[in-house]
Parts: sequence; structure tokens; C-alpha cells
Amino acid sequence: MAADPAAATTAPLRRDVQLAAYRRAIAVMPGGADSNFRAWGEDTIYIDRGRGSHIWDLDGNEYIDLRMGYGPVILGHADPRVDEHVHARMRQGVSFSLTSEDEIRAVELIRELTGWVEMARLTVSGTEATMHAMRTARAYTGRTKIVKFEGQYHGVHDYALISVVPNDISLLGDRDNPVRLAWGRGIPPAVADTVIPISYNDTAMLRRVFEAEGEDIAGVIIEPVLGNAQGIMPREGFHQEVRALTREYGALLIFDEVKTGFRFAPGGAAEYFGIEPDLASYAKAMGNGYPAAAFGGKAEIMAVMPRHMSHGGTYAGNRVAAAAAVATLEALKDGTVLAGIAETGRRIQAGLADVAARRGLPISFMGHPTMFGMVFAEDAPADYRGWAATDHDLYDAVAVGMHRRGAMPEPDSREPWFLSAAHDDADVARIVEIFADSLDAALEARAAAR
Repeated sequence: MAADPAAATTAPLRRDVQLAAYRRAIAVMPGGADSNFRAWGEDTIYIDRGRGSHIWDLDGNEYIDLRMGYGPVILGHADPRVDEHVHARMRQGVSFSLTSEDEIRAVELIRELTGWVEMARLTVSGTEATMHAMRTARAYTGRTKIVKFEGQYHGVHDYALISVVPNDISLLGDRDNPVRLAWGRGIPPAVADTVIPISYNDTAMLRRVFEAEGEDIAGVIIEPVLGNAQGIMPREGFHQEVRALTREYGALLIFDEVKTGFRFAPGGAAEYFGIEPDLASYAKAMGNGYPAAAFGGKAEIMAVMPRHMSHGGTYAGNRVAAAAAVATLEALKDGTVLAGIAETGRRIQAGLADVAARRGLPISFMGHPTMFGMVFAEDAPADYRGWAATDHDLYDAVAVGMHRRGAMPEPDSREPWFLSAAHDDADVARIVEIFADSLDAALEARAAAR
């Protein structure tokens, strides 16, 4: 995280215990954390506990959580409905590599909630879910290539890490002829050659790609909203056009619902946008923070397993994850919980908009009220290249300032804010107040720097 220019006007957070943890961790863990995304140098946060919508770090600093573990914690931290069911199942044993009742019920619930998934298999991460969905598309069609959209994040397997998050947009190449840009070292060029990146919200470009390479395109994978750029929404008719093109050229449409699944609606973004894809990946909200994930789709397509496609996993469908999925999906299936979270999100957005308006700042919201981002601009961007041109420095300064005042959005401006059923009226008021104070401090620091 960048330093907060307004630190002198806010009480400093306690850091002694976490700095000691950082010194221990940096000696044995690259970056001092188990993920590049949470390795923030000496500002890395080491967590102690969470309850509802609040979390506490090792030094006892308390925050309203607006990350919610990057989205999984849909009901709130330590929700008893989920934890009690999981704990009861755990006491019967955890890992057998044999199928349990909860695995069957979890997939039945995925079918019930989505209304279109006919068969599914459980995994333990969103990365695995998208990897297997892409492999299933290639196995079913006999084709090699997958189309993805610039800036969209589909996990950390090699086939997903193409044209994801460059800060220098020129690295993506010409907009009409983009480069297949690998994110970091270790990805063979032959892998990158099987992925075709194009701009989000541009079906004219998608048609040109199909016209040129359609016979070798197995599928199009898409986050229904561009969640890796604060939730850029599809333009009117975009998903319908993509659906029509994939059918025209015999390719599969894969909805990556790792972030949107069981959050936008009980049936996820497919329900919300009225689209029926061929395959989908799920994770995050389906287990309220437990490592539950799945991929599934039409029975005819999923039937390539088990005879013709390799899929397995010692921990796939393990009792902890399967039990968490059952309890979480049961809580979400009638839509009442999700409607309440969306209303909370709308009230927060209204408060933030009022704060910005009173300071003469434009602000545009993206995404869904349960998972939204914002840019300080009159109009929301339509794709990753447009998003990259917005004022990230101001947003990042506000986010870091919010940490110092007791609320925690992700300090990387790519990530949306995630809300849960545990966020209440007091949280809404406090979030808006903290945002206002942090925005004022950031604006004052910017003015002083000029």
C-alpha cells in the first residue's frame, strides 16, 4: 500500500505485532504471504479474527470489512448456519476421496438455484473451476483455442494468465490486434498461443476473430461483469450477441461466475442477465469463505467425463467444502438474503454519491450493488483500456485512508467492494463517514502537492 499523505491527521494503527509477524513471514514465505495479492510489504495485514462484517488484525485494530476475502463471505464472517453444519460434518471425518451426501446435495442445489446447470463437479478453488471448464470445452468440441477478454481474471493457471492486469496499456498492443500478453514468467508461449484476447463489450471484434479462427475456437470464457476492473458492466445486448455468435460458430459459452455466482441473484449473473451459457465456473460465495468451488453445465457437454477427459482431485468435494456449500446455498436459494445485501449496497452508493457531489467531484459506480466499484469520472468505462485511463491515484489514496480510519476496501483499485448479509445500518453510516474523511484528506494532500 502507498503511504497515506494524511497520516498526520489520523491516529496511527497499531503495528508492532504485525511487523513482528511480517519479519517472521518474509523469512519463510515469498513476499511474506501466501498470495502476491496480499503481500503489501511492511503494510501487509496479518489477521486475527472476523465476526459478521468486522475483522481484527493481530494488533487488535478493527475494520469494517469491504473485501470479505475477495468476495466469498456472502453471509458474514463466522456465520453460525454454515459453521455449525461444517463442524458437525467435520467430526465425522474430513477427507476420504469418496463421495458424501453433502457433495450430492451441493450439486443438486447448484441445479436448483441456476435452473440451467444439469451436471456439475466440485473443486476446491475458482482457478481449478475455470481450468476444468476450459478443458471441458476443448474436450467436447475437439478444438484448441479459447477467447477471453482483456483485463478479465480467471484464476492463476497458465491458460488464464493472458492479458490480465498490465498497468502499461501499451503492453497489450494495438486494440484491433492485441498481444497475447503473459502475466509474469513461467508461462510457455505455446500456451499463450491458444488464448485469444479481445476487448470487452466489443462483439464486432469477436465476430472478426470467429471469422478468422472460428474452426479452432472451442469456447469464449467471460466474467459477466469485468470484476477485475471494479465491475465494468456489459453494454445493452452484449451478452445476447456473444451467445448468438458462439452458437453460430459452434463454440461454447463459458460464464466465469466465480465472483458473480450466487451473489447477483440465486442463479448468478446468468439469471441476472437472462443468459443461458453452456458451462460455468463457481466459487467464492458458494461456501461463505470455505474453499468450495464447482464447474458445470449441460449434461451432454459434461458427459465427456469420466471416459474421455481427465478430471480428479484428492480434495475435490471434501467434506468441509461440500458441507459449507450446502449450508450457504440453502441460505441463499430463496433470494431474500441477496435482496437485502443489494439494498445495503444501494444505500452505501447513495451516500458515497452525495459525498462526491458535495465536493464537486464526478463519480460513477460499476457492477452490482452487492459487488461494486467506482471511478471518479462522469461515465463508467466500457473495457479494461478505458478503465486504465481513470484516476487510480485518487481512488488508491482514499482506500488507504479508509484503512487508517477503520474500514477496509482493497487498496488496489481493480477490486470492487464486496458486501455481505452482515453489513448493517451502522456500517453503512460509518462507511460513508470514513469515505468522506478519507476523500477530504486525499484531496487536501493532492492540492498541497501542486
